[in-house]
Amino acid sequence: MDRGDLSDSGWGLIGLLLPPERGRWARPAGDNRRFLNGMLQVLRVGCPWRDMLER
Repeated sequence: MDRGDLSDSGWGLIGLLLPPERGRWARPAGDNRRFLNGMLQVLRVGCPWRDMLER
């Protein structure tokens, strides 16, 4: 766990609210905790305008 990542107790609360990592049809399964930590990192440090998606 890196600095700023969700703690195990925080993940225990939030992880239950997310869809399962297995059984999705649209794309291969991934690690929900890793994706959530990535989203929180972007919110924490911000994102330069040039890195934003066009849509």
